[in-house]
Amino acid sequence: MATFKAAWRIGLAVLISAEAGAQTPAAATGNPATWLATHSPAALSDPAIEARITALMQRMTLREKIGQMIQADITAIKPGQLKHYPLGSILAGGNGGPYGNERADAATWVKLVGEFRAASQKTGARIPILFGIDAVHGHSNLPGATIFPHNIGLGAAHDPDLIRRIGVVTAAELSGSGIDWTFAPTLAVPQDLRWGRSYEGFSADTGIIAAYAGALTMGLQGPINGATPLAADKVAATAKHFIADGGTLGGKDQGDAAIGEADLVATHAAGYAPAIETGVLAVMASFSSWNGVKAHGNRYLLTDVLKGRMGFAGLVVGDWNGHGQLPGCTPTDCAPTINAGLDLVMAPDSWKGMFDSTLRHARDGTIPLARIDDAVRRILRVKARLGLLDTPPLLRAAPARIGTADHLAIAREAVAKSLVLLKNNGGVLPIRPGARVLIAGPGADDMAMQSGGWTVTWQGTDTTAADFPKGQTIGRAVADAVRAAGGDAVIARDGASDTRPDVAIIVYGEQPYAEFQGDVPDLAFRALAGEAALIARLKAEGVKIVSVFLSGRPLFVPQLMNASDAFVAAWLPGSQGQGVADVLVAQRDGTVARDFTGRLPFAWPADARSPITTPLWPIGHGLDYRSSVTVAALSEDPKVDLAALASEDSYMVRGKVPSPWRLGIDSAVVARAVDLSAQEDARQFRWTAAGAIAIDGPPVGLSRQATGGFALQLDWRIDAPVAGPIRLSFGGATLDIGGLVRGLPVGEPARLAIPLACFVAAGADLAHVGTPLRLQAPRGLAVTLRTARLSQPLPLPACPPIAK
Repeated sequence: MATFKAAWRIGLAVLISAEAGAQTPAAATGNPATWLATHSPAALSDPAIEARITALMQRMTLREKIGQMIQADITAIKPGQLKHYPLGSILAGGNGGPYGNERADAATWVKLVGEFRAASQKTGARIPILFGIDAVHGHSNLPGATIFPHNIGLGAAHDPDLIRRIGVVTAAELSGSGIDWTFAPTLAVPQDLRWGRSYEGFSADTGIIAAYAGALTMGLQGPINGATPLAADKVAATAKHFIADGGTLGGKDQGDAAIGEADLVATHAAGYAPAIETGVLAVMASFSSWNGVKAHGNRYLLTDVLKGRMGFAGLVVGDWNGHGQLPGCTPTDCAPTINAGLDLVMAPDSWKGMFDSTLRHARDGTIPLARIDDAVRRILRVKARLGLLDTPPLLRAAPARIGTADHLAIAREAVAKSLVLLKNNGGVLPIRPGARVLIAGPGADDMAMQSGGWTVTWQGTDTTAADFPKGQTIGRAVADAVRAAGGDAVIARDGASDTRPDVAIIVYGEQPYAEFQGDVPDLAFRALAGEAALIARLKAEGVKIVSVFLSGRPLFVPQLMNASDAFVAAWLPGSQGQGVADVLVAQRDGTVARDFTGRLPFAWPADARSPITTPLWPIGHGLDYRSSVTVAALSEDPKVDLAALASEDSYMVRGKVPSPWRLGIDSAVVARAVDLSAQEDARQFRWTAAGAIAIDGPPVGLSRQATGGFALQLDWRIDAPVAGPIRLSFGGATLDIGGLVRGLPVGEPARLAIPLACFVAAGADLAHVGTPLRLQAPRGLAVTLRTARLSQPLPLPACPPIAK
C-alpha cells in the first residue's frame, strides 16, 4: 500500500501542521495554514467563461439569482412550477423516480430531465437547470445499468486505473439517461465501522483515498480544458462529504468529529486536494459536525479553508435539508448556511419556503449581495462547464449506452479484484473441475444482498435479479462456471440436496442498508437466517465449506469462520456475480480466470469492539492461491456484551419490542400474543375501557428522518373498530387516526403509514423522541399489531387531523 501513499502529497499536510497538531482549535475556527494549499485548475475560471457569466448575471433579477441557489427533489416539484420559482437545480433522491416510477428506464429519465430543462428555459434569464443524482456504485438508481462493487470493495482492489475506468462508465450511463451531475465520489475515511455508511468509504488508508479521488474525478468529468465544455458523455462530480463524515464519535451517522485540526487534515482531508486539483466541479457539505459545529454552518471550513486555502472554484452544495439542523434554522429558512459559504441549498421538499425566505433575507441585507453573487457565479461556472449555457445547451441523451457489454466487463473485473481471501485451509479453493457443488445460504441467489443499499432504492431492500437482466446472482454465476468445468451444481437457499456435495459454497452476510438503518452498536455479525446451523449440518456430513461473506464492513464472525474451510470477504459486489465465479471456480484445465488480488481496505476485527485497536488482520492483508497459510482456530470472545441490536427506527418487530424500547400498557388494555402470519408473531390489544398503550425508551434523534420522507408504519389488523377519536402520538405530538382506522378492512392484515412530517406539524420534537408510539382509544377497540417501524412509503400519504 506504500505506493498509494507516495501517489499524493498528503504527507505534506502533516508536516505543515506539525506545530499546530499539539493544539485543539476552537470549534468553528482554526488555522488555515494547517491545510494543504492547493487550487482548482486555472482553466475552471477561464476568462472567456467568466465574461459570459458576468454578462448573464447583469441581466438577472435578484429573484432569478436566488432561484439558482435552490435545489428541489423531483417528488416535490413539477416542471410547470419553474415558471414562478426559477430554481437552478433539480435532484432525484434515493427513493425517487420519474413520474413516481422507481424502475423507469433511461428513456423515461431523459424525458423527465428534458421537461424540467425546457421549463427552466422559458422564464427570466432562461438558464437551464442542473440535474443531480446519487450514482453511488454505477448509475445505481437505474434498472439495467452497470452496477459496480460498493466503494469498500473497490478499496480492496487497490487499482486507481480501474477506478478511473469505472468513472468513465458511470458518466457514460448517467449522461446517457439525460443526467449531468452525480453526488460522487465519497471521500470519507471511516474510523469507526459501526457507522452505517462505512461501505461508502474506499478505505481507512488515506493513500488509497488520495489516489482514488483524482482518478474517479477524472473518469467522471474528463480534463478541464480552456473554455471547452465537458464532453457529452461526461458529468460533473461531487467530492463529499466535507468534512470528517467518517470520523464521528461512535460511528454515529451525522454525529460529531471531536478531533484536533491536525487530525482533521491528515486523515479526513486526504482526498480533497487531489479532487480539487483534478477539477472536481462540486463539493458537498457534510451532515456531521466538527467539534460541535455543523459543517453546513461552518464558515471557517466552507469559506476560509475550502474556498480560500484550498482554492476550490466550483460550487458547494448542501445535503438533504442539512441546513435545517443548524441552530436557529428550519428546512424552509436558513440564512446562516448561505452566509457560511453554501452556494446551492438542497431543499428537496422544502424548496418553496426556502426560496421565499432566502429572497426575503437577500432583500433585507441579512444575506449580503456579494455572497449571493459569489454563489450564483459558482453555480453558473459549473453549468458553463457542462455546456448548459451554450446555444443550444449541450444535450446528454443516449440510452443505448446503458449496460453495454464493455461496461459489464469492467464491473466483472472490479468484482474479481475486490474479493479478499482470508482463509483457505486445505486448499479447498479453487473449486476443482468436475466437482459436485452446493450453493446455499440467504445470499446464494439474492441480488439485493450482493448489491446492498443505494441500488434502485435508497435502502436497496427490494432489489431483485429482474432489475438487472444482464447481471447474475453469485449462486447462478458460480453454478454456470461449475457446470462449464464439467461439474454439477445445485442452488438451494436452505441447503437441501438429493446428493452429498463435495463442496458447499454458503453465501451469507448483512442485509441491505444505507444511512440510519446501517448504524450498529458493535462489530459482531448477527446471523439471522440459520447460517450457523446450516454450516454445522453440512460440516457434520463431511462436506467442505466455503463461506462467501457479503458485508459493508469487516465484522467479527469467528464461529462461522472457524466452521469454514475457506472464507472470502466479498463485500457488496453488485450485479456481476460472474466476477466471483472467475476467482472461485477452476476451469476445465484446472486454471482459474483470476487469482485473488484483493487486500483488506480496513483492518479485520479480532473481537466485536469498535474502533478496532487490535486487529485480527491489518489493512493490506489477503491470501492468494500461492499462499500456504493455515488459519488456526480463532477466539470467539467478543470482548463486549452483545445486546440485541438497538434500533432507532423499529419499535415492534414480529410482535416483540426490541431493546432499548419497552412496552407500557394501561390496566384498561388487555394484551396477548397471537398468530397473524406466523406463530405468535403479533400482539393483540383490547380496550376494556378508555386507556392507552405506549412504547418508550431513551430519547433518540430523528430530525433527519422527518425531512427524508419517513413515516411511522403500523402493520396490523383491526379486530374491532370503534367510533370517536383514536389518538396516535409520536415524539410528543398527537394525531387523530380514528377516521383512517375505520376505513381499514376489519379482520384482515392492513398497513397504515403516517408521515413524520405530520407529527412535526402537530408540534413533535424529533430531536428527542422518547415515545415513538402511544395509542389512546375508547372502550371497545381491538387491534393486532405485528410491526411498528419507520419506513419510506411512496407517495407519502396525507396527514390525519391533529387531535383535539
